[in-house]
Amino acid sequence: MAVITPSRRVRKTPFTPGVEAAGVGGYTVYNHMLLATFFESVEADAAHLKQHVQVWDVACERQVQIKGPDALRLMKMLSPRDMDRMQADQCYYVPTVDHRGGMLNDPVAVKLADDHYWLSVADGDLWQFALGIAIAHGLDVEIDEPDVSPLAVQGPKVDDLMARVFGEEVREIRFFRYKRLPFQGRKFVVARSGWSKQGGFEIYVEGSEYGMPLWDALFAAGEDLNVRAGCPNNIERIESGLLSFGSDMRRDNTPYECGLGRFCNSPEEYIGKAALAEQAKNGPPRQIRPLVIEGEIGLCTGSWPLLAEGRQVGQVASAVFSPEFGVNVAIGMVDRSHWAPGTRIEIETEHGMRWAVVQEKFWR
Repeated sequence: MAVITPSRRVRKTPFTPGVEAAGVGGYTVYNHMLLATFFESVEADAAHLKQHVQVWDVACERQVQIKGPDALRLMKMLSPRDMDRMQADQCYYVPTVDHRGGMLNDPVAVKLADDHYWLSVADGDLWQFALGIAIAHGLDVEIDEPDVSPLAVQGPKVDDLMARVFGEEVREIRFFRYKRLPFQGRKFVVARSGWSKQGGFEIYVEGSEYGMPLWDALFAAGEDLNVRAGCPNNIERIESGLLSFGSDMRRDNTPYECGLGRFCNSPEEYIGKAALAEQAKNGPPRQIRPLVIEGEIGLCTGSWPLLAEGRQVGQVASAVFSPEFGVNVAIGMVDRSHWAPGTRIEIETEHGMRWAVVQEKFWR
């Protein structure tokens, strides 16, 4: 069995001892850190997530810290989203694009103060882009990676578990808002957010030394809630239409192609605005769509072309069998000519040709 060879380039997290003690079944590497991919199995993990509560090590969601007098100015340059509307206790989904309008990342921004932000990034070295822009424009900001490691708690029993550890105040947190709540003499940013549609929180653990004490406290408090270790689940996230940067969308895709046009509302001259003007006016030539794939598909390990009369009209990078819905669910980037619901398209997989049918909406 192949293993990941340890090195300084592939880091463990503050929660790794707990993840390994819980019987992790597999890892991937995300932002140069370990990220679990399953525990019992992807299917069993998904079923448990939908019924109970899980604790996820998502420390790989590294923070790009932007701090200083020009912090807001830089934030406005990095994202098409209108940052002036962001309130002090708010989290924002902020797609970032290059000068041609291509997606570079899709972080969640956390506003800590008017001159202090965290960007909780997807897989990619966004800090290098932010640093380059800051240097090129002579901005008065500090950009670094603080010792902050997110821990996600997800599932329908999450409010009960979190209230036992952080107090009843946690129930008052609204979606994509946060409060600073105490734990062992420190106060952590606790946001109602996370990469599932089951509901949950993300705890931004400042200080690696608090990682395992918090992990242990959550498991001790949730024993009767059937709490388990978990991780972002491929079945649940495809059913929910939660996009994975680097897989479902890449630099050759614009926010409009990814269905993120509503976040391109900044009146400022952000990087890439001119390049996105045509799609802002007339719409994109292709866009993310949910699909059902007929027949047996096996594991999607790369991307599968969508074909119409021998011509490629899109691709699928995420597909899996959903035990709950009894079909193969998929996320595809589909050309405008073939994205209407009900359209049947051929799909070329490693396991042979199959038919895919465009759906009107995702399953969650």
